[in-house]
Amino acid sequence: MTLSTAETKYIVVGSCCAQSLWIKQQLSVFGLTLSKIPLLSDNTSAINLTKIPVQHSRTKHIEIRHHFIRGHVNNGDSVIQFIASENQVSDLFTKPLNEERFNFLRNELDIIDFKCIN
Repeated sequence: MTLSTAETKYIVVGSCCAQSLWIKQQLSVFGLTLSKIPLLSDNTSAINLTKIPVQHSRTKHIEIRHHFIRGHVNNGDSVIQFIASENQVSDLFTKPLNEERFNFLRNELDIIDFKCIN
């Protein structure tokens, strides 16, 4: 159980890292190689937790398995980067959006609007 948004985001970024590494392994079967997998987060506290190996009293209860991401950031397998919340394209798949916001994020992903094609 997490106690803060930062901890929740840290655990989610770690899960994303694990899935990205699995995809990286699968792509290598087809001869595609990736050196560093960029992971984007809108929470600077979660980003700092991945980079600073200091045990804070507020984070000491986080299970060891969730610190998986630290090793991969330190090894250079993954790179954690900040992205502003308004540019978080994953919102397209996870949140109810108004039409304007939906269209903006869809365009960011280069998804075609089939209504415009005749």
